[in-house]
Amino acid sequence: MIFHQIATERGCQSYLLGCPETCMAVVIDPEIHEIERYLGLASQNGLRIHYLLDTHTHADHFSAADELAAELDAPVIMHRLSPTPHVGMAVDDGEIVYVGKLALSILHTPGHTADSICVHVQDRVFTGDTLLIGGTGRTDLPTGDPGQLYDSLFHKLLLLDPDTRVYPAHIYGDRQFSTLGEEKANNKRLQVTDRDAFIDMMQSLSLTMPDHLTEALRTNLSGTKTVDQLISAAAQRISFMSQEEVLRRIRSDDPGITVLDVRERDSYEQGHIPGAILIPRGQLELRVDDLLPDPTARIVVYCQFGKVSTLATATLRDMGFTRAIAMAQGMETWLEKGYPTGE
Repeated sequence: MIFHQIATERGCQSYLLGCPETCMAVVIDPEIHEIERYLGLASQNGLRIHYLLDTHTHADHFSAADELAAELDAPVIMHRLSPTPHVGMAVDDGEIVYVGKLALSILHTPGHTADSICVHVQDRVFTGDTLLIGGTGRTDLPTGDPGQLYDSLFHKLLLLDPDTRVYPAHIYGDRQFSTLGEEKANNKRLQVTDRDAFIDMMQSLSLTMPDHLTEALRTNLSGTKTVDQLISAAAQRISFMSQEEVLRRIRSDDPGITVLDVRERDSYEQGHIPGAILIPRGQLELRVDDLLPDPTARIVVYCQFGKVSTLATATLRDMGFTRAIAMAQGMETWLEKGYPTGE
């Protein structure tokens, strides 16, 4: 088996598994920021990715399964209870998916989420967020259930060979894997073997909510774009002007640009680029024709941090303002540089 473990800075783990005889591969728990790494690793190893597999509906990071599936014309594998619309192969407990000559055995392990699965391949099991190194997945997020997690752990996952390697969807330490035997002996949560006591323990945990919880669930459930993806897509369709160039132009007798502030009025009144016109982003489509009647004008758009202005500039170009450009960075950086502001 060709095997690669791909980790992000936040501890998310995904895995590329390949069959050396057939050159077929699967990516388990692909993450949106690592797409180029998966494609590069597959190419380096002479593999073609035939499947994308998510062990559950993630609430703490953005899955790349839908985007990769569209790019590679490959199905997304998830449990049949998954609510996501882009599942191309729904699986259930006890089934096997063949990736070339690699047999992926599916274990339905609800608890962290209702659609959680673990994937047993040869000497290792990919546990998603069901079992972590030194811990377990939380059960306080949508469709989580501590009783189901207990049953999945003690009546299914831990029945596998103790030497089976454990590769979870998150690792928060320096280790790359554990074994079921090590976890059974050392994992504090697995020492609570009484079902009711285990449920009480999981319900008494005081855990912070994951960053981007709502956005992650929204995008992973619907297959739509993240905010970062929308901004990235917009940035690829527009050009930018440096703040130094904007400053040089507004100080000249013939600037050749119209500066547009798309922040809210209170931010504008606290300080803006001299001569800038204000149209808050939420009013842009409704007011731009009145305040900027010349579609051939060279409009430089800015906001506080450079993200909203990127989206606004792409919108202006879609509306026919083909010379609209975004100022690099935003007002926050303009002020840090000590550049002038208007009242």
